Amino acid sequence: MTIIAADYEKTDMGTIQIAPEVIEVIAGLATVEVEGVAGMSGGFVNGITELLGRKNFAKGIKVNVGQREAAIDVSIVMEFGHRIPEVAGKIQQNVKLAIESMTGLSVVEVNVHIHDVQFKTAEKPVEEDSAALRVK
Repeated sequence: MTIIAADYEKTDMGTIQIAPEVIEVIAGLATVEVEGVAGMSGGFVNGITELLGRKNFAKGIKVNVGQREAAIDVSIVMEFGHRIPEVAGKIQQNVKLAIESMTGLSVVEVNVHIHDVQFKTAEKPVEEDSAALRVK
């Protein structure tokens, strides 16, 4: 993670700085909006954070930010049955659009890393109380 330089944006009223964590959250939310994404793939620290009950919207996102440009790495878990190139392309478009429109930074690359595939679990039918079925 790179911190944006202090002279990122100067106005008559002062300077505007965007923390890299903000860009990570924007990228994370833009990623999970894409159909075919089962979830984000984070590391050990992200797993502990979620066990403690805190939602981490930047999970699976790494950013490198300069004064005018940003490069994003997105690590995801795919849903089974979706075409990987299509989902990855939609992620790239969605993340780029979200970051550029919200921050004004130019996104030079969005790298998508697929770490796993999640299979849909068949829903089990609701079973009636087995004791009630045996005794009439």
